[in-house]
Amino acid sequence: QVQLVESGGGLVQVGGSLRLSCAASGRTFSSYAMGWFRQAPGKEREFVAAISRSGGSTYYADSVKDRFAISRDNAKNMVYLQMNSLKAEDTAVYYCAADRGFPQVAPNKYDYWGQGTQVTVSS
Repeated sequence: QVQLVESGGGLVQVGGSLRLSCAASGRTFSSYAMGWFRQAPGKEREFVAAISRSGGSTYYADSVKDRFAISRDNAKNMVYLQMNSLKAEDTAVYYCAADRGFPQVAPNKYDYWGQGTQVTVSS
């Protein structure tokens, strides 16, 4: 089993940057593909980014491509989401998730979820 704890959210102005972190428990972290999702009020949870078990492959939603970067450090059991050029529409609760298989876009493919961290982008 994997436990996930996100951190790094907060209030930032349009055009600013934030770096989200997700700390994972367990000795098998490198066996999981990892993803970041977000959910805004009244909207469904949506895919943001995913990374393969080795970190060699990354995937992004079109809405964040070229602005966000996902990375992981398997030695530290950490996954990160660097968010640049933030927009008001990036405001949401951000969740990290772990998948025993390959990186997935669909939230229901993931096996474990964190509690989320709020990101608010103000104009």
